Amino acid sequence: MNADQIRSLQPELAVLLERFRGCFEREATFAHCQRYVLGLMTDLKRKSVEPIALAAGVAVRTLQEFLSHFAWDEFRLRTMLQQRVADRQGSEQAIGVIDGSGHAKQGDKTPGVQRQWCGETGKVYNCVVGQHLLYTDNDSKNPFSCMLASDLYLPKEWDADRRRCRAARIPDSVVYQPKWRIAIDQLAEVLSNGIRLAWVTFDEEYGNVPAFWFSLNALGQRGIGEVPSNFLCWPTYPSCHSRQGPHAAKRADNVCRYSPVFTEQGWYRMTVKQAIRGPVVWEVKTARVHLVDTTEFVSKPTDRQYGLIVARHARTGEIKYFVSNASAKATLKEMMTAAFARWHVEKWFERAKQECGFGAFEVRTYVSLIRHWLCSSLAMYFLTAQTQRLRGEKSADHLRASGRGGQHPGLQRVEPLVALAG
Repeated sequence: MNADQIRSLQPELAVLLERFRGCFEREATFAHCQRYVLGLMTDLKRKSVEPIALAAGVAVRTLQEFLSHFAWDEFRLRTMLQQRVADRQGSEQAIGVIDGSGHAKQGDKTPGVQRQWCGETGKVYNCVVGQHLLYTDNDSKNPFSCMLASDLYLPKEWDADRRRCRAARIPDSVVYQPKWRIAIDQLAEVLSNGIRLAWVTFDEEYGNVPAFWFSLNALGQRGIGEVPSNFLCWPTYPSCHSRQGPHAAKRADNVCRYSPVFTEQGWYRMTVKQAIRGPVVWEVKTARVHLVDTTEFVSKPTDRQYGLIVARHARTGEIKYFVSNASAKATLKEMMTAAFARWHVEKWFERAKQECGFGAFEVRTYVSLIRHWLCSSLAMYFLTAQTQRLRGEKSADHLRASGRGGQHPGLQRVEPLVALAG
């Protein structure tokens, strides 16, 4: 944002940040938070610590220590932000989007950095991977999306080298966990803070893990996620437990291609969304199947049935497979609407990196990384909430017409920072 835009939104930003004052032990630390959040929102070319500090007129070292050493409760701030979303933006159609996102980085000092799959570059690359949980109301005209939780995915190689972890100030409690396990912990956290999700959706990295589905069941959370074509399941409960062909689990693509539960039904056509080139139409079929339960020594079919869905793009012929733990009463329309809501997280990352420096972290400690992600998410929350409000109200240039002017709590602390955008 430029200086004029910041001035117009300044009162509302001051009110928002004031709500989190109790997370900071000292007033000076709270002031640094205001500087950093506002700096992330400006039109600086680089939104890392050094450019923000120089633009704000504070020592670079001071702002670095705000992220790495100063006493403030980032977990409480994250909890309060989740509770605010539940209170202010709660929706019966809300969807949680689970995603592991890679952030390309040079060097070997950033916590968790190594050569691994990086979605940002689309290849194996030196990067840091974060496990994220996005909230969206999936509104077609005026959508609201907010990042609820961002945690570091710690590779096995890092976990095995605790000396390296200590150098990056990674707590001993932070160890390697598969991304799906981190995602389940994030879901449990947000649910305990009042967030209610009609659905969660995710890609095949999560959908391909039966234990992930069982954990969703334990949380009482409905989900729908993509699975690979070789995902194993049973279209009917086998008459005996055997690895022989007639009784073994079948690939999802073969079930959809040959099993009577699919071949004896027609395709259901549905418009997933309206795109610039016209409606996006998919043809879908669904049937109930049993997943493979590997929690014991011998793999066996689950007693519970799950929905297996095959979707075919009407124009390109592209095939996708999905699994859902929703009841048989869930309609194809609502399931596929949730499944195709994953685009919200891609759009959020794109905007967060451009507008709020989400991927611009240049840090060497774990707590600095987590705090940067949190501050960036807080800035994005503010911008998204304001955008949603202003779409239906007056323009940003008239925000001061409310009459409160300089009476906003904390306004005097934010006013000098407008120079950042100058």
